[in-house]
Amino acid sequence: MAGVPDVPQSAASAPAIEVCCGKDISTNGMADCIHSFKAADMVVELAASHKAKPDLANLAFGTVFTDHMLTIEWTADGGWQKPHIKPFGNLSLHPACSSLHYAVQLFEGLKAYRAMDNTVRLFRPMLNMNRMARSAERACLPAFDKSELVECIRRLVELDQSWVPYSDSASLYIRPTFVGTEPSLGVKKPSHALLYVILSPVGSYFSTGAKPVSLWADSKYIRAWKGGTGDCKMGGNYGASIYAQYEAVDYGCQQVLWLYGEDHQITEVGTMNVFLHWTNESGEEELATPPLDGVILPGITRQSILELTRKWGEFKVTERSLTMADLRQALKEERVKEMFGSGTACVVSPVGRILYQGENLHVPCEGNNPPLASRLLRELSDIQYGRTQSDWSFLV
Repeated sequence: MAGVPDVPQSAASAPAIEVCCGKDISTNGMADCIHSFKAADMVVELAASHKAKPDLANLAFGTVFTDHMLTIEWTADGGWQKPHIKPFGNLSLHPACSSLHYAVQLFEGLKAYRAMDNTVRLFRPMLNMNRMARSAERACLPAFDKSELVECIRRLVELDQSWVPYSDSASLYIRPTFVGTEPSLGVKKPSHALLYVILSPVGSYFSTGAKPVSLWADSKYIRAWKGGTGDCKMGGNYGASIYAQYEAVDYGCQQVLWLYGEDHQITEVGTMNVFLHWTNESGEEELATPPLDGVILPGITRQSILELTRKWGEFKVTERSLTMADLRQALKEERVKEMFGSGTACVVSPVGRILYQGENLHVPCEGNNPPLASRLLRELSDIQYGRTQSDWSFLV
């Protein structure tokens, strides 16, 4: 397996999950020392037939799935079972399953890209594994060897690599999912769990493509709060946001700009991290994004943008609190250069308009092609599709 060099800058503050003598040790109290699954023990059951590939031009996000999936079961008594690649199909769950009743579950999202030389690449997969391990810790789900899971995913993508689109505007979305399958109604740490991975070819996440999105900013709904699970990739964070999303549409906007606190701190855009490129209060050119204070999801694209722009050294790059008052004043004084969201699904998505307290705030977009967002999209895409060599690429 190819090496994975990425270590997130915030690793020192991550929950303690490590591998010792081939075993995982986790501070979540699931077990003192448990064996992880091993990719070398993989059982592969091939699909008897292959599905037709979809037309990418009319492909809705996450609606078509490949021929195979990966499942790995865990029990408190037996530990991790052998990884199993098998034909894509429905899961069988007990009606009292804890993930259905108490949202004991989490997921991840990453992509496989087909390069010009026909190689297939993942983008910084160990960062996803590190975040998944932290989410599992918070959900009281068992620890696992992150490198072994990357190898299991690599083998699944390798098997279904014909599903990776021959396009530099499409990719194969990878959805690792981890659910508690405790077969009882007790609110407790699960004694059974299932880790599985499914694959889906995808095009653009937004129906508008790369055009600037409109946002509804209102403190009526809160995505996350300090001490909660906003910094974990748990399904409950997303399910609870759907109602607000539909209200945003009722107001003529595409996404929600999530606010927090009495001072209306800007936190996230829909399901994305948010960046503001502006001239700050001190007259400095700055790229700012909210800090990882427990409310913000530590996005892989977010971290990559911070690392890229800091490497450029062309302007100040800051993780700092931003409020709607800051943004509105900066727009009034024409200090805002551009604003954009970032995430695995969309990569970089410019913001064009924000509806806040009955006022439409128009954000500069320079003909729908804001220069910084466009440059970041180009540089990240060049790495993802293999046009630029980088140790962020992981060959399948």
